[in-house]
Amino acid sequence: MYPTRAIALSVGLAAWLLAACGTGEAPPESAPPEPPEEAEAPPAVEPEPEPEPEPQASIEPEPEPEPPAEPTGPPRVAIVTDKGTMVLELYPDRAPETVANFLQYVDDGFYDGTIFHRVIPEFMIQGGGFLPDMTEKRTRPAIKNESGAMANTRYSIAMARTPDPHSATAQFFINHKTNQFLDKQHARDGWGYCVFGKVVEGTEVVEEIAKVQRTTKSGHGDVPVTPIRIQSANRAG
Repeated sequence: MYPTRAIALSVGLAAWLLAACGTGEAPPESAPPEPPEEAEAPPAVEPEPEPEPEPQASIEPEPEPEPPAEPTGPPRVAIVTDKGTMVLELYPDRAPETVANFLQYVDDGFYDGTIFHRVIPEFMIQGGGFLPDMTEKRTRPAIKNESGAMANTRYSIAMARTPDPHSATAQFFINHKTNQFLDKQHARDGWGYCVFGKVVEGTEVVEEIAKVQRTTKSGHGDVPVTPIRIQSANRAG
């Protein structure tokens, strides 16, 4: 009797276990949770390169102004008269003190407004010392006589003077013809009259002045009836 009961118990226990476990298969395992999606890392942003500084234009120093070109050749003076313009070329290598003296009067404006106060055709025209009313202008001291280097040929310019060989100041004359007796080697006083240049443009003006009517005025002979003024005298080169 006892073995039968034991078998029955065993069978009953086995039936209970099957009922408790359903089909007898192991319960399915729930799917493992998916791992959280990792946020995609933002793309790496490379830092923009800092802009290179613009090259600064090099500032070149302004070139220093070039000094005025030295005049080449002999100095020239333009004398503007009521009859036209004459251009004189001067020769400091032949008469340095005389040329320097004449140019100083030119630079000072001394000759502006003076007249040709003595005109003798076929001899010379003289000016540079008197105003139209025959007032004589005050001058600087006289200079030494440098005659001998150049001859008193037609249209040459020379210094006027008194009988004292070294008395020339501002007055000058332009030879209307060649006057050899004024040269040092022919002069009675052994000095003559210093030539320091010549007319290189405007010889027709000399001819016009030589033709004017003349008179005696204020004790001076051969004075043009109508004053012939030197309007200006300036360096021309």
